[in-house]
Parts: sequence; C-alpha cells; structure tokens
Amino acid sequence: MSYLHTSCAFIILCAIAAGMIRILQGPTAADRMMAAQLFGTCGVAILLLLAKGLDTIVLLDIAMVFALFAALASITFVRRAWHEQTGASR
Repeated sequence: MSYLHTSCAFIILCAIAAGMIRILQGPTAADRMMAAQLFGTCGVAILLLLAKGLDTIVLLDIAMVFALFAALASITFVRRAWHEQTGASR
C-alpha cells in the first residue's frame, strides 16, 4: 500500500474524531445527524482509499453498502423530524 493512501486515510480518520465531538456536544438533533453523515462519508472515503491501496475489490462493494446506509439514515432522520415538527402521526 502506498504511503499516500495511508496518510490520506489517517487524515480522514482524524476528521471522524472531530465529528465525534459534535455528536457528543451537538445542541440539536440536526447537528448530531450531520456528524453521523460525516461518519458515513468518511467511512466510504477510507474504504475507497484502502481498496485502491490494497488492490482489493471487495472493499469497493463494502463502500457502496455504507453509502447506501448513510443515504437511508438521512432519509429516515428527515422523515422522523418532519413528522415531529408537523405533529403528524404515522
């Protein structure tokens, strides 16, 4: 694996650590959800870097699954927040 891929993955991992602070301190649920989306995006980026650096195709598939989960999580959050805000029940 090249040092460039490793160092980029480490920098992105540091961004995840910074996002953990926002999750713990976030004053609103939206702040926490945005930090969780940062986890999903950074996780996909790290997996893509590792897939390229290690020449492993399987990590690309895992990255696609993580991207799908991140999208579903944001849709679920918006739907729940919308229903709580309007007072609608489902």
